[in-house]
Amino acid sequence: MEFKHQATVTLAEVAQAAGVGESTVSRVLRNHGSFSGRTRERVMAAVERLGYVPNRIAGTLASTGSRLVAFVIPSLSNIVFSDVLRGAGAVLEENRYQAVFSVTDYDAGKEEALATAMLAWRPAAVMLAGYEHTEGTAKMLRASGCRVVELLDLDGDALDIAVGFSNRAAGRESAAFLLRRGYRRIGYVGHDLDRDTRAGKRFLSFCETLEANGTPLIAQEILADASSVENGKQGLERLLARATGLDAVYFSNDDMALGGYFHCLAQGIAIPSQLAIFGYNGLDIGRAIPQPLSTIRTPRVATGQIAAELVVANAPPQAIDLGFELIEGATA
Repeated sequence: MEFKHQATVTLAEVAQAAGVGESTVSRVLRNHGSFSGRTRERVMAAVERLGYVPNRIAGTLASTGSRLVAFVIPSLSNIVFSDVLRGAGAVLEENRYQAVFSVTDYDAGKEEALATAMLAWRPAAVMLAGYEHTEGTAKMLRASGCRVVELLDLDGDALDIAVGFSNRAAGRESAAFLLRRGYRRIGYVGHDLDRDTRAGKRFLSFCETLEANGTPLIAQEILADASSVENGKQGLERLLARATGLDAVYFSNDDMALGGYFHCLAQGIAIPSQLAIFGYNGLDIGRAIPQPLSTIRTPRVATGQIAAELVVANAPPQAIDLGFELIEGATA
């Protein structure tokens, strides 16, 4: 896909599109001074159509360039994103860039609001998780004039730079591994797949792989709340209560899988002879339990590091596939 970097939309362009003067646009955006309701509607329509972002520090960076890199991430309770920030932070600090971040709680509307706030400071780059954004977010990012880096996914079309791996491939490989091990009655425990679109991609390709091999998913338990060890425990308990004879369960991530593991320990369910457990992410704690977790290990720190290096180098638009590693572990 060819990418053409767009110039920043200016106040003058908004004024021209709305058919008013620049001072009128400024008054409307600051909500200060005199203007009619009709004028406000015309200005805001032009702002939305062009993807204009007000510049909070106009003129201060014109000669030096911004050293700010903004991260708009889904969660800080999930160590995945902490690892990404850790990898990126070391590179940015070494090159005298300043990282700032905001948290969306997997809410696309909140991501748009936070991206708007971040872009108002004219950062050198904005880094976000995945490809799925609202139309408004995507429009603003394209019109912002700054670099855009999408992280932890390669299943889609990048706005500028993408660094990560294929979640669909991870789902396929997880299913293929369980099938190779002889499991045929497989269930799933996960969290909100509409909000966590990357988990949704893994789940979809996991189910497609099972279907293609004549062993469709037996049952699933998807909790509305965010992923956690406790939700993994509760989810497996609910799943086993209504789906008998399962021989393996695939979890949306390692947090949930560890909860399932602890449920099995508490209930005397032998792992993996009675029930196999498979996760995703390859967290350190998964290697520390008595039976190391079978999972997919993702290059989270490297994702942040390489993304930051590309921003510092002002690299051309590209997608970097870092792949992932299947960890056989001892729970499947």
